[in-house]
Amino acid sequence: MIAFQPLAPSELIMPKILIVEDDLQVASSVKDWLLFEKYLVEHVTTGSEALEMMMAYDYDLVILDINLPRLSGLEVCRRYRDSGRTCPILMLTGQDAVDDRANGLDAGADDYLTKPFHLKELSARVRALLRRPATLTSSILKAGNLVLDSAKHSLTVDGVAIHLPRMEFALLEFLMRHPDQVFNASTLLERVWTADSDKSPETIRTTIKKLRNKIDIEGEPSLIQNVHGVGYKLSEL
Repeated sequence: MIAFQPLAPSELIMPKILIVEDDLQVASSVKDWLLFEKYLVEHVTTGSEALEMMMAYDYDLVILDINLPRLSGLEVCRRYRDSGRTCPILMLTGQDAVDDRANGLDAGADDYLTKPFHLKELSARVRALLRRPATLTSSILKAGNLVLDSAKHSLTVDGVAIHLPRMEFALLEFLMRHPDQVFNASTLLERVWTADSDKSPETIRTTIKKLRNKIDIEGEPSLIQNVHGVGYKLSEL
């Protein structure tokens, strides 16, 4: 018998969670636990049902078993991420299933939990994922007329594919993951470039100039803006 502890009033938020689990005993335990912790919870048992629900409704988190009838959890995760959706996914895998865990993360899962697991550990993973901004979990980023896919290392501008060298791509991805946040040159060098690379503030200026030449539309303001005396930011305008 689980001894439940009441939550503080400040914790009484109600994120919406979808549980995808065909083991009814496991699903029931997880659902009861999350309901007690003041989450809104829905449950389906097959991959096809899960994908339909995930595409139709907005969830704050999906708890997805990897072994499902009709459509595997891996395939559900892969198709969902390919659609550009960003909801965090916690994958449930079998004990010692190293390949399952690796494949789940490759398919777009944000974290995994190995069965059997303690419900308190589940709670900790859920809280961590719910705190994570969507822009840090998605492989597909959009800003203005830009669409960047970090998994495929691709960028389109108004639907036209644009090739970017590695460091230009890395800098643009970083700025797109932190929209409207201003970063000085030192911070960008620290966060984007490796410690052993040949870099200086001029490296940032040169790289941003090259980026603007490739992504800016003539006659329109640049998405990458200079904040005088402070640094650079990416604005959707």
